[in-house]
Order: sequence, then structure tokens, then C-alpha cells
Amino acid sequence: MTKYGSFPGARPRRLRTMPAMRRMVAEYRLHPADLILPAFVREGVGEPVPIGAMPGVVQHTRDTLRKAAVEAVEAGVAGIMLFGVPLDEKKDGAGTAGTDPDGILQQAIRDVRAEVGDDLVIMSDLCLDEYTDHGHCGVLDSEGRVDNDATLERYAEMAQVQADAGVHVVGPSGMMDGQVGVIRDALDQTGHEDVSILAYTAKYSSAFYGPFREAVGSSLKGDRKTYQQDPANLRESLRELALDLDEGADMVMVKPALPYLDVLAKIADAVDVPVAAYQISGEYAMIEAAAEKGWIDRDKAIMETLTGIKRAGANMILTYWATEVARAL
Repeated sequence: MTKYGSFPGARPRRLRTMPAMRRMVAEYRLHPADLILPAFVREGVGEPVPIGAMPGVVQHTRDTLRKAAVEAVEAGVAGIMLFGVPLDEKKDGAGTAGTDPDGILQQAIRDVRAEVGDDLVIMSDLCLDEYTDHGHCGVLDSEGRVDNDATLERYAEMAQVQADAGVHVVGPSGMMDGQVGVIRDALDQTGHEDVSILAYTAKYSSAFYGPFREAVGSSLKGDRKTYQQDPANLRESLRELALDLDEGADMVMVKPALPYLDVLAKIADAVDVPVAAYQISGEYAMIEAAAEKGWIDRDKAIMETLTGIKRAGANMILTYWATEVARAL
């Protein structure tokens, strides 16, 4: 190494000497507009219902959801991703509550659109799992397997009713082959050309979804390994990416976030469309639980993980801390 006067001549620590210096030379910065708030709305409840495995997160009433949307706008959050939780007695094998124009998710979309208009990007989960009595993301065939093509017909119906309700972006999360193309056609043929698709391009079969299943009152029997991606695979995500883009995806997403930052980085390097990552329920729960035990600094851990997700290439981050973090920023 060349010596310039005294050793060492190169001292990167000079750029870490004080908060103002570190802020000035920071390579990545979080912004409220990077954040999207996932929110659950439950049918038939008069008060918000706390989610035990996700401290601080609730199943909203329609009224409290409207309030949460307003708070998100005021904090500068970019979007809200809505999940409907229907009454158990409305669940059936075809998930018909998901395509009912007066179903809980469609009501929530209309509520939020009426409350905040275009000040918040309103997104909707386009999947059947919340509405089926078996908890899978599609309809089943005679042998109990998820029927890909029959499910696509249901997704086309869901896209139409969600768009009719006023959603700006649909988020097909079921990992059915061909779902983006079918949904794009359904939207275009029903006069909803301006509704965007946020494709769940790389959605892995993950152990970190556990708290989410409580959040949506899942009736899942078995697992989703035959349609969600295997955690061992990376190239497969790039194949899914190529298919989604070819079918008309406007934005793409990796889910979960932290265990798949390598996948996120590969996808971000490969595309010229916006890339999202979903910091899912298990990621949230781990930080909250460890912080409650006093094992980590909660606020610092939240900011560090979100910064890491952005550094890996995410333009947008779905996180249950969206409003809180946006206020802090």
C-alpha cells in the first residue's frame, strides 16, 4: 500500500465522524413516499381486533380503516394495501365473497377511496385465500389440488370488482401461472386500462407468514408449496419475472423481504419497472418480540431493516410500520 506521509493515508472513518457528516454522505435514504401500509379490515366487528402475534397491528373496522388511511396520507405514506377478512360463514370452496361487489374488501376500497381520493395509492390483495373455506389461493379440483386455470377465471372476476370499487392497483398474490396476463386482459376489457398491476413476482413459501394467517383469519389446510416458490431457488424468480413482465406487470415484488435480499437485488438489477418488497408479518413480529424482551433497540432495528431493503434495490416497501416510520422521517 502506498504511504502518504503517515500510515494509514486513507482513512474512511473521516466520513463517519459525526451525525451531520454521516447524513451528508449517506448512499441510501428512506423517504415516506417509499412506504406502503398493509391494512386488514374485518367484516362484522364494532371495534378494532388486536392481532396477537403482531403487537400494534389490528383488524380494522370500516371506520377505523378510514382513519388509518387519513393518518397515512398525513404522514406522507405513498400507498395502502388492503386485505379483507370476511365472516367465517361466508367462506366457501370458490371464495365467492371475494368477488361479491358488496364483499368486505370491495366495501373497504370504496370507503378509503371516498375518504382520501387520489391522495393515497389504494392497492388491493387479489387472491382467494381469505375467502375460501380451505384457505388456499385458488379453487380446488376433484383431487384437492389447486386448479390453476379455473383459479385464473376467478382472479379475472376479482380484478373487475376491485377495479369497479375504485382501486388504483391490484396485487395478485396467488402465484398462479398466467395470472398477470389474465388480470390485465380482464381489466382492459372492462374499461379499467388505468388500473395498475403490482405482480407478486417472487413469492416464496415461507415460515414467516405465520402471524399473517392470524391477521386474515386463514382457514388453510395443508401448505402452499405447490404454487409458492421454493426458498432454495433463485433462477426461478428470474423466470417468473420475465413471464410477469411479458404479461403486462407494471410493478414487481419480492416477498418476504429480509430472507430474500439477494433475490431482490437480482430483480432490481434486471428491470426498468418499479420494484417492491414486502416486509412481512413474521419479520415484523420478530423485531417486536425481541424488542419487548429488551434484546434489541426496536426503533433502530426497524430503520436498519428498512434501509437494508432499500439498499438491496426496493423502490417501494410494504411494512406494517409505514405510518410510524413516515412520521419519524
